[in-house]
Amino acid sequence: MADNPNPDLDYPETAAPAAKPKRKGVKRRIFLAGSALVVGGGIFGVWWTDSSAKGRANTLIGGEGKHAFNSVMTIAEDDTVTLFSPHIDFGQGSHTALGQMLADELDAAWDRVKIEQAPADMAFANAALAKGFLPTMVGDTVAGLIPDAVIGMMARSMPLMITGGSSAIRFTGEVAMRRTGAAVRAALVAEAADRLGVPEAELSTADSKVTHAKSGRSLRYGELAAGAATRSLSSDPVLKTRDQWKLIGKPVPRRDIPAKVDGSAVYGIDFTLPDMRVATIAAAPVRGGKLESVDEAPALAISGVEKVVKLPDAVIVVAKGYWPATKGLAALSPKFTDGGHSAMSTPEIYAAQEKLRKAGGEPDNLGGDGDVDAAFAAAGVKVVEAEYRVPFLHHAMMEPFALTGHFKDGTLHLWGGLQDPLSTRAKAAKAAGLEVDKVVFHPMIMGGGFGRRFPDIVEIIDQIAVLAKQVPYPVKLVWSREEEVRHGTYRPQSSAGLKASLKDGKITGWRTDYVQSGSAEGEVPFIYAIPATSRRHFAYQSNQIDGPWRSVNATQMGFYTESFMDELAAAAGEDPYQFRRKHLAPGSRHLAALDMVAKRSGWGTPLPEGVGRGIAIVESFDTIVAEVVEASVKEDGSPQVLKAWAVVDCGTTVNPLNAEAQIAGGLNMGLSSAIGEQVTLDKGAVVESNFADYPILKLADAPPAVDVHFIESGAKTGGIGEPGLPPASPALANALSAATGKRIRNLPLLTQAKA
Repeated sequence: MADNPNPDLDYPETAAPAAKPKRKGVKRRIFLAGSALVVGGGIFGVWWTDSSAKGRANTLIGGEGKHAFNSVMTIAEDDTVTLFSPHIDFGQGSHTALGQMLADELDAAWDRVKIEQAPADMAFANAALAKGFLPTMVGDTVAGLIPDAVIGMMARSMPLMITGGSSAIRFTGEVAMRRTGAAVRAALVAEAADRLGVPEAELSTADSKVTHAKSGRSLRYGELAAGAATRSLSSDPVLKTRDQWKLIGKPVPRRDIPAKVDGSAVYGIDFTLPDMRVATIAAAPVRGGKLESVDEAPALAISGVEKVVKLPDAVIVVAKGYWPATKGLAALSPKFTDGGHSAMSTPEIYAAQEKLRKAGGEPDNLGGDGDVDAAFAAAGVKVVEAEYRVPFLHHAMMEPFALTGHFKDGTLHLWGGLQDPLSTRAKAAKAAGLEVDKVVFHPMIMGGGFGRRFPDIVEIIDQIAVLAKQVPYPVKLVWSREEEVRHGTYRPQSSAGLKASLKDGKITGWRTDYVQSGSAEGEVPFIYAIPATSRRHFAYQSNQIDGPWRSVNATQMGFYTESFMDELAAAAGEDPYQFRRKHLAPGSRHLAALDMVAKRSGWGTPLPEGVGRGIAIVESFDTIVAEVVEASVKEDGSPQVLKAWAVVDCGTTVNPLNAEAQIAGGLNMGLSSAIGEQVTLDKGAVVESNFADYPILKLADAPPAVDVHFIESGAKTGGIGEPGLPPASPALANALSAATGKRIRNLPLLTQAKA
C-alpha cells in the first residue's frame, strides 16, 4: 500500500502543468481528444508527447539507485520492485492483485515487491483504462487501429485516473501491468545476455534473477536494472500462458490489511498537519436551495470557534477541533431557500415517472432487436405485465467526507481519498481560481466509496478549495454523517414496466420500459435468447444529483429482469431455474454458471416449511454471476436470509482470496439494499439522516456464510468488485415469493413488510 503522507509543511511539487480539462462523459471525452490530435500535431507530435509524459513519470518515481520503467514500476539496486498503481485503495484489494499480475510476468520475487500509490500527476493518466474502454465505444476494429501513443494522449486530455467500473484488473492489470512486467523481463534478459555473452534463449528468469543454467552464472535484477532501463520496451511482449503462472490465480494475502488492522493506515479523516484547524458544514436542506442569511455571532461565541464562512448554498464553521466546530454549527440558525423544489416528494417522483412512461412519448434511448409488438399480438400467446419500483440508494461509506487543504505560497495542497486524483486537481483548481499546476493533490486511502467519491459529484472539493484560500493555516473540512446522508448523490430512484409474451413455455417477446435519470443501454447486457426484445429508457430528473452506485445500472436492471423471469416462469407453470435454462444459449458461459449455482445450492431438493429458494443471474462488467438465496419471513414480517451461493465467471480469477471477499461483500450489500435501504424525499428534502433511519444489514441478519465458486473459463478478464451485487436482490425477492406466494415488485422489503 502507499506510504503515509508526509505531514511536513514543505510540500514537494509534483503537479505537471496542464490546461484545465473539462469533464465530459467518457465516450465524448475520447472523441474530443481524438479530434484534437488530428487537428494539432499529428502522430509524430502525439508520440513525442507520450514519450515526454513517460519520461516525466519515470523521473518522478525514479531516483538514486532506482530505475523506472513505463511510468509503472521501478527496480532498485537491492532488487526491490515497486509498482505505482494509478488506482486508489478503498478496500477493494486491487493493489495486491495488480502486484501479482506485474510480478508474475516479471518473474519477480514476491517478497521484494512493493505497491505504492501513483502521484496525482498528468504523466500518470491511465492509458490502460482508455484502451480498455475504447472497444465498447468505437468497436474492436476501430479501437485496434488507434496507436498506444494516441490513447495515452486521450487519457491525459480527459484526464483519466479513475478507480471504478471494476476496471483495475480487467484493464489496468491486463493492459498495463502484465504487459509491462513481460516487457521489462525481456529487457532484463537482453541486458543479461549482453553482459554474460550468451544467447538470450539460454537464459531463464525466476525470483528476480536471470540465470544461465549451462555456466551456473546468474545476475540479479538490481544489477541489470540500470542497463535494462535504457532499452526500448516492447509494446506487445509475449505473455505467459496460464500453465506458467506462479502468482496469478493464487490466494495471496492482501498487502493493505496489516496496516488497517493495527491502525497505522491513515485515511483522509485521520490526517493532521501542524497548526491545522477543523471545519464542518451545513448545506441547504433542499438540494438546489441557497443560503439567505445567517447570524454568525452564536457560533463565534463558542470556545474554539474561529471563523464562519458563507457559501452560496452552505455555511461552514472553522474551529480548533471537530467538536467545537460541530457545536458552533449547531448554534447557528441559517435560513435557506428551497430552490423551488418544496413540492418534490418520493410519491410524486414515482407518479411523474409512471406518467412519463405511459404517455406514449419518444424514449431517450433504445435497445433490443425484433418486433415485440408483433410478438405480443400473435395468436395463441399469453401476455404477462408487471411494474417495479426501486428507491434512491445512499452509498453509506464507512468514512464520511474529509479533505484537508492548505493554500501556501500560491499553491493549493489537498489531502484525502477520492476516486479520480487528476480530476480532483482540475475541479479544485477551477473552484479556487488557480491554474491546474498550482494545485497538488495527495491521494490517500479511502474508507469506502462505491461511486460516491467521483470528483464530478463531490461538492467537498469546491468547498475545501474555497475555504483553504480564506484562512492562513491548514484546514480539514469534515462532513458529519447527517450531512453525508442528506446530501448524497444517490443511485437513481427508478421504475419500470415490463411486458412479455409466452407460447409453448417459451418467451416470444419482451419489453422493458424504464424511467430514471440515465440510460442503462450499452452497459447492462440482456443475456436471454428471445426472438424479439425491446428496452426503452425515459429520462427523468428530480432535484437530487444521481450518481453511480456499486454496480451502477446493473443493480436495478438486474432486479427488474430477474424478478420478471420468475413471474414468467410461474405464468408458464415451470421451475424458475429450468425456465431460465431454456432461454440461455447451449454451451454458453451463462448456462454453465446457472447450472453450477443450481448444483451447489441443491436446487430442487426439499426445503423446510416457510423457506423459499430464489435464483438470479446477471452479467455486468464482463463478469457473469449466478446466485441462489434461501430465505424465510420472521414473525414481524421482515425477511431472514438463511443461505446464499454465488457462482462467478470472470474469465480469470487473479486472487481467489480477495475475489471471494468481493463477491460475498457485494452479495451482502445487495441484500442490504433490498431489505431496508432507501432515501426518501419530503418537501424537496431528504428525510433520512443517519444509520438509525437508513438501516444497513446487520451481521445477525446476513447469511452465516456465502458459498462462492469461480469458473475459470479463460474468457476475457472481467471485473470483480461490483458484479456480485446485482443478482442478490432479485434472488432474495424470488426466494421470499416462493416462501410466501406473494410476488415482490417494490423495494425495500421492510417497507412492504410494514404495509
